Amino acid sequence: MIEYALLFGMGFLAAALLVMLVAPAIHRRIVLYTENRLKATMPLSPQEIRAQKDMVRAVYAAENARTTQELLREREASISLKLANATLSKDASHLMADNQDLRAQIHDMSVEAADFRSKVRRAEVEADNLKEALRRTEESLAAKDLEITALARRIERIMGDVDNLKIERTTRETEIENLKMRVQALRDEREELRRETKLVTKRAKDAEIRLAQEEHKLLRLDDRLVREMAENVDKDALLERRAKEIARLKQGVKLANSQVRTAIKSLRAGNLPVPDFKEITIVEDVPVAAKREADATEMEEELRHRHTALTERLLKAKTATNDKALREEIADIAAKMIVLTAAREGEKSPIPELLRAKSAKGPGKGLTLAERVLAIDPSLAGSAAPRNPLAE
Repeated sequence: MIEYALLFGMGFLAAALLVMLVAPAIHRRIVLYTENRLKATMPLSPQEIRAQKDMVRAVYAAENARTTQELLREREASISLKLANATLSKDASHLMADNQDLRAQIHDMSVEAADFRSKVRRAEVEADNLKEALRRTEESLAAKDLEITALARRIERIMGDVDNLKIERTTRETEIENLKMRVQALRDEREELRRETKLVTKRAKDAEIRLAQEEHKLLRLDDRLVREMAENVDKDALLERRAKEIARLKQGVKLANSQVRTAIKSLRAGNLPVPDFKEITIVEDVPVAAKREADATEMEEELRHRHTALTERLLKAKTATNDKALREEIADIAAKMIVLTAAREGEKSPIPELLRAKSAKGPGKGLTLAERVLAIDPSLAGSAAPRNPLAE
């Protein structure tokens, strides 16, 4: 009866141990399929990455706790098996001792058989019974030895599984660290994209501000152009009226000269004294002077506008990206200022003599200020006839 109970208990323990060994693999497979299904059906985002990270941590903690519990249960089962093995070893030792005692008894009985011939048959029966019991005991011992060997092999497999679980835990820890590094890289990339977005937004705002400034400047220039056009129309109308008045005055002067000549001829024909008379002449062409004055005013306005625009460009420029163009613009403005000053001062201006003295050009150099002035108004060099430079 005890043997059947022991066999049933060992079978139940073996079945429970087999279930505990197979259950983690099945659970891992279910979790793996579930994770793959969730990854395939749900898009990734920073929140989902954090949620998956927390889920991985929870799954890892649950699996670690489950593995710990299974390891504890396996250790307890191993300890119980060791205790059962010790108990069985003690039983086997007792049986061996009993076997030795029985053998001693058989020897004693065989020695006493010569003396007790009447008890031979009973002794033989008892001997056969003892031999049968001994055979069964040896068979049970052999079966227990086989079970002990199987349990030892199973313990070795369990230890191998525990080592594999440790290796898997290490691998998962490495994967978790890699995921942490990847998440940190994604965060750094997100911060870099935020900085770039802020920089682009700032540049766009600066461009909008500059565009608004340019639009205001364009509106001011349009207003100034309209005013200049209106002033030019008024000046053209004034010049036309003055030209008509001068033509009328010329006709009147010519008529007066012809009347005076006729009167002088009449006086000479009547032998009367002829008074001294000088014919009226027009010293200067008034429309040309007015036009020269208008051209000077126009050049002055142009120089003022160019000076204002150049000042705004110099104030807005942060770096000298177009230094040569700015220098050319400044030199051109200075040359036109000298031409305007010479035109204002007239023939008494000392500027032509200074220009003729400074017009020499060194080898490999650019245009000097004097050469720029002479290029604008060659009449200042004294080699050509006087002309109106402002009309050009």
